[in-house]
Amino acid sequence: MEQFSVVGDGLLVRAPAKINLSLLIAGRRPDGFHEIETLMAKVDLYDELLFERGEKDGIELVCQGPHWVPDGEENLVYRACEALFETAGVKTPVRVTLTKNVPAASGLGGGSSDAAAALLGLDRFAGLSTPAEDIGEIACRLGSDIAFFLGGPLAFCTGRGEKIQQIEEKFSFRAILALPDVSVATKSVYENYAHNQVLYDKLSGGINGLIAKNKFDSVAAMCANMLEKSCLELHRELLELKSHLEALGVGRACLSGSGSAMFCMIAIADRDAERYQSMLADSFGCDSLIVNGNKW
Repeated sequence: MEQFSVVGDGLLVRAPAKINLSLLIAGRRPDGFHEIETLMAKVDLYDELLFERGEKDGIELVCQGPHWVPDGEENLVYRACEALFETAGVKTPVRVTLTKNVPAASGLGGGSSDAAAALLGLDRFAGLSTPAEDIGEIACRLGSDIAFFLGGPLAFCTGRGEKIQQIEEKFSFRAILALPDVSVATKSVYENYAHNQVLYDKLSGGINGLIAKNKFDSVAAMCANMLEKSCLELHRELLELKSHLEALGVGRACLSGSGSAMFCMIAIADRDAERYQSMLADSFGCDSLIVNGNKW
């Protein structure tokens, strides 16, 4: 499945979710943010943005789908479109229909991916030919994770997440993605986080060494997410879900981002994946999906 598809006179853009194969916290920065080191991978779960010519001046954003998001200026899609028009110095009537399939506040980067898709999609749909560096600057200004979604499927991200080291080596994987009905506020998880420098020092060298050798499966197997403890302290129901996931015998359950979504890596040829899903639904009432590494 490609990112861009022509639909009648419109342009359909797919915005993939991501998982954090690792997430380390190096400490707090002078600006109050935390310095992170994270290996992020896109998966084949998508929001969709349909760009069509608008019937009235300005940006019209319509949101639909199984997950609610605001449809006004609070939405990153609206803000991304507005910022791109300002940079280009033009503004044409545009209607954007966002179909929200990736749950918000789940650690899957849906809002950031939507913003990146809005920048790329509007630039193509409106024929703006905006330089890549300008699009990147807008992305960094709007949010920490957005720049990642402008590039390929796998990257090592540092700073607040906006410094991208693209990884060209391919990494094919399959995972069970658990989607609990729990919204996690990233800000609260970071505020509750107590830094562990010893743990960071222990994990960082090992993970960086594995990444240098393209051993991404070994990184994922470490299940290293330094925000997990903080998230599970705030949301005890997620601790119970983690136990249920691991009790299925599928392997370690890893928190994505600041949560609430969790994933378990499985063998690509594993025929028990659907059984694991049924067991998770029956025992914990939790929705889940089988996802693969995205190709772009």
